[in-house]
Amino acid sequence: MATVAVSLTAHDRQILTALNTGASSLSFVGSSFIVLCYCLFKELRKFSFKLVFYLALSDMLCSFFNIVGDPSNGFFCSAQGYTTHFFCVASFLWTTTIAFTLHRTVVKHKTDVEDLEGMFHLYVWGTSLFVTVIRSIGNEHRHSGVWCWTQTGRTGKAIHFLTFYAPLWGAILYNGFTYFQVIRMLNNATRMAVGMSDRAYQFDMKHAKKKTSLWGYYPLILIGSWTFGTINRIHDFIEPGHKIFWLTFLDIGTAALMGLFNSIAYGLNTSVRRAIYERLDLFWPDRFRRWEPISLRHRNQQQESELVSLKVQDQQ
Repeated sequence: MATVAVSLTAHDRQILTALNTGASSLSFVGSSFIVLCYCLFKELRKFSFKLVFYLALSDMLCSFFNIVGDPSNGFFCSAQGYTTHFFCVASFLWTTTIAFTLHRTVVKHKTDVEDLEGMFHLYVWGTSLFVTVIRSIGNEHRHSGVWCWTQTGRTGKAIHFLTFYAPLWGAILYNGFTYFQVIRMLNNATRMAVGMSDRAYQFDMKHAKKKTSLWGYYPLILIGSWTFGTINRIHDFIEPGHKIFWLTFLDIGTAALMGLFNSIAYGLNTSVRRAIYERLDLFWPDRFRRWEPISLRHRNQQQESELVSLKVQDQQ
């Protein structure tokens, strides 16, 4: 989702187009895999993973419209620009619902998160539609050589920044603060367990802490995916006539890989791996079992998922 300026040469645009197509294809495959797993494996159709499914679905559609590339001017150009913006915003908004669910169940000890699914949809899709409509004010989509994006003056660029990068960094800050609170709570619970010499509770807390510590890195996915894009937007606003190729290269590459990063971090969890292993186990010849990894042999002994290990229980 980067703006490619006319100052770039034709060769530069070809490189950026190939980069965008390749990186977006990887994200499309990764997110499509998570969507497919959700549709095929009934045991994954629970509220905790349903949010991951919506995240993967948004990433899949965002990547798909990124792959389209080089549409003609007119309706298809506008459609590509708006749909890419809509689904990319929806993607990072779904990460805030996952963070909210984790915080509400672990820190607040609430069990009503499943009842909030309707509000989540209204929040994600409604906000994405709202900022996409606002962004269309005064903007004209034009053929940029890689995909359609706005080619307007300072007003259009300011609107673009306010309708995409402002909510993006708001989501990053919210996710980081939420995961920090969850990890701090588990640290306190672990210290309490040590003081009480409750070994069983101590083991549960350490296991939950180990799982949750990985969630503290999840905001880094959005930071890594959009830092160069943010810098590129600011640079383009200050010096609109001067484009830096390597910055645009990093902007396009990291942004297009967001779907792949999300599918690995959020989607490829214990539940998904175990579901895949159980299916493969049906067709895995016994003579090959001595070569399978030890971790796979004990897959069925692991907890249902990272969310379940943190007591994100589904309503009966």
